[in-house]
Amino acid sequence: MRLPRGYLGDATDPSDPRLLTALPAPEELVADAGDVPDPVGEQGRSPLPWVVRKHPDRVLLLLTKRCHVYCRYCFRRDHQPGEGEDPSETEWNAMLEYARGSGAREAILSGGDPLAIPDARLFAAIDAIRPDVPVIRVHTRAPITAPERVTTRLVAGLRARAPVWVLVHTNHPKELTGPVESALGRLVDAGIPVLNQAVLLRGVNDDVETLVELSQRLVELRVYPYYLHHPDAAPGNAAFRVSESEGMALVERLRARVSGVALPQYVVDPPDGTGKRPVGAYGAAFRG
Repeated sequence: MRLPRGYLGDATDPSDPRLLTALPAPEELVADAGDVPDPVGEQGRSPLPWVVRKHPDRVLLLLTKRCHVYCRYCFRRDHQPGEGEDPSETEWNAMLEYARGSGAREAILSGGDPLAIPDARLFAAIDAIRPDVPVIRVHTRAPITAPERVTTRLVAGLRARAPVWVLVHTNHPKELTGPVESALGRLVDAGIPVLNQAVLLRGVNDDVETLVELSQRLVELRVYPYYLHHPDAAPGNAAFRVSESEGMALVERLRARVSGVALPQYVVDPPDGTGKRPVGAYGAAFRG
């Protein structure tokens, strides 16, 4: 397997959080009693291949299944709507037609990673659903895993198509290498709002000092620490899971250490497909 140099930085120790989340491990093959085949409830919310619809005002478009790094805790590691690595031409056109007629105000471009496809294809998708869907959100880990992907052409194309919001995904301050900081800076300097979504992962960032440093570094980089996700119970990722009570205790300690600007919302995306909500607000049935 290969990992991008821009992501690895100086990581050589197997205990480095970048390698812990990127390298396959034998325990992934061991079934766990807490495994959920569709951990965020997408299968029943997919009206057609490559589309997920959980909310009336939003539509999620999966532009590809390709990523620059295949994170070992990912909730889509074993299941994604649609066949193959990329939509066929027929599926692509049907996906965009659905978005145009959906009545949604926001289109979330995801995957895989939407920046694993060429700029021209990404821009064509945005242009095809405008003006029917006014707000575009690009959910991507590429600025973290492949910062060289954030080129001046990409940034200019996104800026020209405003309003476009970019939501990145970093879990640990060690992921914020020099090239990553530069990539994030290019987006922010162009006036593109950038938010971060992290996942709370055992052995990676399940301590308050790491979470404090991550939030503070993001704010320094002008990236809003938007979400801290409770880990999804995807088959194979049991080693990364923390309990809800552990997570809530950590967030309370984080709340005492950082300002409101630096405090992410601690949320869970439950398997009933109803979408994200604050941890602790949805009943004992989903508690870890």
